[in-house]
Amino acid sequence: MSDFSWVESAGCRIAYKVRGDGPPVIFIQGVGVHGDGWSPQVDTLSSRYRCLTFDNRGLGQSQSAVGALSIEQMASDALAILDALEWKTAHVVGHSMGGAIALQLALAARARVRSLSLLCTFANGRDATRLSLGMIWTGLRTRIGTRRMRRRAFLEIIMPPAALAGVDRDALAERMVPYFGRDLADQPPIVMKQLGALSRFDATPRLGELEGLPTLIVSAAHDRISPPVIGRRFYTAIPGARFVEMADAAHGVPIHDADRINALLLDHFQRADGV
Repeated sequence: MSDFSWVESAGCRIAYKVRGDGPPVIFIQGVGVHGDGWSPQVDTLSSRYRCLTFDNRGLGQSQSAVGALSIEQMASDALAILDALEWKTAHVVGHSMGGAIALQLALAARARVRSLSLLCTFANGRDATRLSLGMIWTGLRTRIGTRRMRRRAFLEIIMPPAALAGVDRDALAERMVPYFGRDLADQPPIVMKQLGALSRFDATPRLGELEGLPTLIVSAAHDRISPPVIGRRFYTAIPGARFVEMADAAHGVPIHDADRINALLLDHFQRADGV
């Protein structure tokens, strides 16, 4: 029996899961990743929190996205799930594109957000597409060549150099499948629409509106997609925000360094709740 539930949102059926008990937390995923990519967090935090994960429209068990896609619409999808569950407030966590969605959710419905955690993400989605020549080359390698070559190129994006040194990269790519919901050699069709939606999103002029909202910003030192300089912009633009730069970490830090991420999130939730 499926452990998914579904909610209708703007003509799309969104699949979600809830696990655990305690104060509510919603986890929002990034480009091409289904909700189970948060398993390293849910496995730990569900002992103390009620954890909600979901598949963004057009991905995983959620209905295919028809027509244009936007960050604003995906934030509305997240709010529709909160409404269906009758959660008045929740801690909101987003990674990469999911951080942009979390940011939009907080701007659109601040009263629903107990705390905001932004991991390896962007206020201006064009930062995600304004890539270096090195990143462009790595990105191309995820789409061309043999399946083995594409998997290995993808690992270079999500893992720091130390995590790839001396390891069986083929076995590592296989272990990533449950988190991404696919073979790393493949890209879901929705990816280009998601990247397009991200490129049109820019919340930079509104970041000051989040003053007073407990906000945690996490950057990874080896992140090629959202380097720490982007996280520092959040830190200076959101009064009272906390900034953490993680050494020996890359864009896939919620997976490859789950223990440190979980500890940061737990501390942030407790601070916001006055525990």
